Amino acid sequence: MMRLIHLSTTWTILLDFAAWFVIHLGFVFIAVRIPVRYFHPEGFLYRFRSWEKDGGLYQKYFRIKRWKKYAPDGAEFIKDRGFPKKRLLKTGNRYLYAFLLETCRAELTHWMLILVAPLFFLWNRFWVGLFMIVYALIQNIPLIMIQRYNRNRFRRILCRRGFKI
Repeated sequence: MMRLIHLSTTWTILLDFAAWFVIHLGFVFIAVRIPVRYFHPEGFLYRFRSWEKDGGLYQKYFRIKRWKKYAPDGAEFIKDRGFPKKRLLKTGNRYLYAFLLETCRAELTHWMLILVAPLFFLWNRFWVGLFMIVYALIQNIPLIMIQRYNRNRFRRILCRRGFKI
């Protein structure tokens, strides 16, 4: 793959940082404006797969409970529309269901951030473009795992309480 835009190394690095910053903010700006009715935990992207073992995969192989508390919560940066997911604020069914839906929104945002990474091939050398894809995966896959793990936990709690999802 060949670069379409040729810049000096300094400008390329500055563009990379600026692009990731704008892309992150842009996708968050878009995602928080999607009405919650478009997110459903049984949708294709969000439903659980058998290989996830009801979320057990994330704990058994990745020890997610140990490190998920250190992950950033983007809601801190979008005060007016953000849904804090760092910790539970309530335990009622409506709140847990809202939280469950917000895990869908967050997961979509992180998938979008991964999918945009190939754009960096437009102005970077091939190996830097590959690095950007690796960066996007390392940055977003753990956050997707947290959303899927939490969504399964909330789903189990709500189902035990007889709440229809």
